[in-house]
Amino acid sequence: MITQQNIKKILEGYDSRNLAIASLGGHSALDVCRGAKLYGFKTVVVCQKGREKTYEKYYKTNESKGIVDEVILVDKFNDITKKEVQLQLRQLNSIFVHNRYFWVYCNFNEIENRFLVPIFGTRDMLKLEERDTKKNQYYVLQKAGIRIPKIFKNAKDINTAVIVKVSEAKRSYERAFFFANSYESYKRKSEELLKKKSITQEGLKKAVIEEYVLGAQVNFNYFYSLLSDELELIGTDTRRQTNLDGLIRMPATDQLDILKYVKPKIIETGHIAVTVKESLLEKVFDIGEKFVAAAKKLHKPGIIGPFALQGAIVAEENKEDIVIFDVSMRIPGSPGTMFTPYSAYLYHNTISYGERIAMEIKKASDEEKLDLICT
Repeated sequence: MITQQNIKKILEGYDSRNLAIASLGGHSALDVCRGAKLYGFKTVVVCQKGREKTYEKYYKTNESKGIVDEVILVDKFNDITKKEVQLQLRQLNSIFVHNRYFWVYCNFNEIENRFLVPIFGTRDMLKLEERDTKKNQYYVLQKAGIRIPKIFKNAKDINTAVIVKVSEAKRSYERAFFFANSYESYKRKSEELLKKKSITQEGLKKAVIEEYVLGAQVNFNYFYSLLSDELELIGTDTRRQTNLDGLIRMPATDQLDILKYVKPKIIETGHIAVTVKESLLEKVFDIGEKFVAAAKKLHKPGIIGPFALQGAIVAEENKEDIVIFDVSMRIPGSPGTMFTPYSAYLYHNTISYGERIAMEIKKASDEEKLDLICT
C-alpha cells in the first residue's frame, strides 16, 4: 500500500529546480507536454513500442521546436509499473499526470499500491469511473445532489428510450453502447450483438441501463485548485463519435435505409469546442462545486486538478436543466477545450489543461507544497 508519506519522501528527494512532468503516450500527453514546456518543465512521455512516432519523431524537442524532451519506450503500456521504469521516472524527478490510457492499460491495484511515482491528482478515485465498481461515479453524483438519468436495474422495467452502456468484447475500454425502448428491443439488440461477438455475456451483465437524455450534450471541463480552494471552468466541448457522426449527417430517409445493414457505433474519435449560454454558467459552477464537496467527503483529499462532468442540457417547462451521465476524474482527452472563452474570462487569455496543470505544479513547487497536490 502506497502511503502519502511514501510520496512525500520521494518528492523530498527530487531536485525541485529540475522537475519533469510525465505522462503515458496517448490521450492527452501532448496537451500536458505543451503546458509543461511553457512553464519551464522538462517533459517525459512513456510510449509503447510501435506507437511512439508521434512523440519520438513528430513532436520531439529539437532546437526551438517540439515539446517532448524524453521518451521512455516500453513493450506494453502496462510495463510502466515495472520497477525499472518507475526508477527511470524518479531519476528524472517526474511528476506523473495520469490520463484515461494510464488506467485503461494498467491494473488499478498496480497503480494504487505499487506505482511509486508521485501522481498529480487523486490516485484512488479513478476506479470510480468504472460503472461496475461499488459506490462509483453515480454514487458520488447522487451524494452530491447532481441530477443523473434514471437507472434501470432490470431490463424488464424499461419503459422509455434507454442507452445500454456495455463495453466492446475485444476492447473493454471502448463502447458497444446500444439503444432500446422496451425489454423486447433490449433483448433483440443484445442478442444480435452477442451473436456477432461484439459484446460478451459478462459485459452485458455489468452494463448500465440508463434513461436516454434528450438534450444538447456538453462536457463541462473543470479544474479544482487545492492550493487556492477555487473551482475553475477551463472549457466546454462535445464528442465526435464514429460511426454515429457519419450517420447523423445523412438525410433521415437514407439513414433508415443504411440502418438495415449497418449498426450504429459510438466510439469516441475526438471533440468539438462548444459554448453554453451565459445564463447557465451559475448552474454549471454549482454542480461542479457540489461534486468537489462530495468527493472531499467521500474520498479524501477529493478531486485535485482536472475533472469533467459530462452530460446534456435538457429543455423543461420555462427553464433548462443539466443532467450528468458521465464523469472524468482526471484530465479529459479534449485539447480543444482551450478554444472556448471560459478560461480567458478568468486569466484574460485562454489556457489549455496542460498549462493549468503546469501552473499548479509550479505554484506548489515554489511554495514547497507538492505533497498536497501529488498522491
